[in-house]
Amino acid sequence: MIETIVLDIGETITRDDRYWASWADWLSVPRHTLSALVGAVVARGLDNAEALRLMRPGIDVAAEYRAREAAGRGEYLDDSDLHEDVRPALAALRAAGARVVIAGNQTVRAGELLRGLGLPADLVVTSGEWGVAKPHPEFFQRVLEVAQAPARATVYVGDHPANDVFPARAAGLRVAHLRRGPWGHLWAGDPEVVAAADWCIDSLMELRTIVGG
Repeated sequence: MIETIVLDIGETITRDDRYWASWADWLSVPRHTLSALVGAVVARGLDNAEALRLMRPGIDVAAEYRAREAAGRGEYLDDSDLHEDVRPALAALRAAGARVVIAGNQTVRAGELLRGLGLPADLVVTSGEWGVAKPHPEFFQRVLEVAQAPARATVYVGDHPANDVFPARAAGLRVAHLRRGPWGHLWAGDPEVVAAADWCIDSLMELRTIVGG
């Protein structure tokens, strides 16, 4: 029986559109150009920050992030950044008696913004707040702690094979690979991803069936 659902953030809960558009505007480059570079690094299996380094070789991403915040052009999230199925799916999971946790690779500020949206979740936490990021095993140890359920009764939901599917499986968790966003679609048919995932889903609404089963 599945007791807890833990969800990734980027392209699982939130759209990445605003994130990359804001970086393109900050760097004064065409949004399409940066978007294309993101696609290129995804296809090569690299961290998405590499897109910024391709656009601006030698960029100090952390320093630029701080500069954006100081200039009043930092991170921002509202309901328009959520995928349409997020609120109804999370509400349905809680109504079914499941514990719902949102935990992904994001900043401390992103965690604050997400909690401010009043999502139907028992806990929202980010790697920035934990001080450890996926795919490090310690991140998934933390996931198990906050899940408050055995590993085999906990499902981790995410779109990224290297950050979500494989390390969650290695930690003993059940895994739902979400076919959403560039990573989710690009790797959807990969044999290793299909073999590692317990479920491959197109919508978070499908999680209600998993809990019910």
